[in-house]
Amino acid sequence: MKKVSAAEVATALEVPESPLPPQIQEALGELVGAAREGLLALSVGVGLGVVHELMEGEVDEVVGPKGKWNPDRTAKRHGHEDGSMTLGGRRVKVHRPRIRSVGDEHELPVATYEYFADRDPLTRAVMDRMLAGVSTRKFAVVGEPVGSEVEQTSSSTGKTTVSDMFIERTRTALSELMSRRLEDVRLAVMMLDGIEIADRTHVVALGISTDGVKLPLGLWEGSTENATLARTLLADLVDRGLDPEQAILFVIDGGKALRRAIKDVFGERALVHRCHRHKERNVCDLLPERERDTVRARMRAAWALSDPELAKQRLELLASELDHSWPDAGRSLREGMVDTLTLMRLGITGQLAKTLSSTNPCESMLEIVRYTQRNVKRWQDGDMRKRWTAAGMLVAEQQFRRIIGYRHLATLVIAIERHAIHVAPNPDRQEIAEPVTV
Repeated sequence: MKKVSAAEVATALEVPESPLPPQIQEALGELVGAAREGLLALSVGVGLGVVHELMEGEVDEVVGPKGKWNPDRTAKRHGHEDGSMTLGGRRVKVHRPRIRSVGDEHELPVATYEYFADRDPLTRAVMDRMLAGVSTRKFAVVGEPVGSEVEQTSSSTGKTTVSDMFIERTRTALSELMSRRLEDVRLAVMMLDGIEIADRTHVVALGISTDGVKLPLGLWEGSTENATLARTLLADLVDRGLDPEQAILFVIDGGKALRRAIKDVFGERALVHRCHRHKERNVCDLLPERERDTVRARMRAAWALSDPELAKQRLELLASELDHSWPDAGRSLREGMVDTLTLMRLGITGQLAKTLSSTNPCESMLEIVRYTQRNVKRWQDGDMRKRWTAAGMLVAEQQFRRIIGYRHLATLVIAIERHAIHVAPNPDRQEIAEPVTV
């Protein structure tokens, strides 16, 4: 399809030499001027005209045609006044009609005006641009061109106004995230990880449903990833309706505090898998550069096996060798070694095992959080930190896709259920007590 430039549109709209009524010539002249400023400016000019026509049409519907007596009318015209509507990331002035009841008891709303006057599209634009890295000072600069005449009378693009709207919007985002009800959420996996912001730690929870859908569950702030903070996190999820009896696999970065909190809230039956990538980094950071590639390759080779006992033997052998030359690395490898084999013990292999072997799905969300915060230079308080993190998590949620290997999540849930019955048999669930082949 051939593209048409703004100049061509302006040329096509040039007023012809043939005589036309003055009002039509005036309207065409305005359209030509707007077209020369750009197609969007042309659309804005046309759109504002349509809005005014819609408002006047609604008044005619409620009051009746102007100049025609109607003894049964319930409302009357009450002149016009200045108002504003959201357009192109700014507030634009409009001349709005007013309606009052016949007896002057009260003013009646003009639904068309209220719809277009809604500030929500503006606050959404503020949030989107701020999270994309636009500063409050440059908010108006990156706005869509709406024409010089409209631009001169527009408002709500100042630094303070934009900042206030962003605070309001992110506070709403934080409230929405932390008040999500979880009664109807059926999780297969929960990933827990932390992010450092201005010398404070945010522990975040990401759920993966049995359908493979990722869902940000919440965030909690503390000085470190301590057990109290993690316990508060998990207890809050239960308070919001999450069933602690669900067969959930917890994937964590390796912090002992998280491990202890999971046990306290979800009991002994809770299955924990340690992130392979975190374990690799913890071990390799204690090795000289020349040793790291070899040790990393041997760890990955062990985790690629399907026999958990054989994998454990390979890792134990590697730890024993490290004890002689780099004992700290050997101790790091042994710490939580069994938890790195949880998926293997459950019989989960292939794409699903690759996806769940690390906290990468949660890390991807945190990377988006870091990206949205990249231009923040001064953190003022805890509320500001939490608001920005919550906003970033919700931005990440808009980009989520199902995890790779989601079709095998049912197999994972069955395997976790079997483990739960083996660890703590429940008389009410004897019908599924028989071993399941995974």
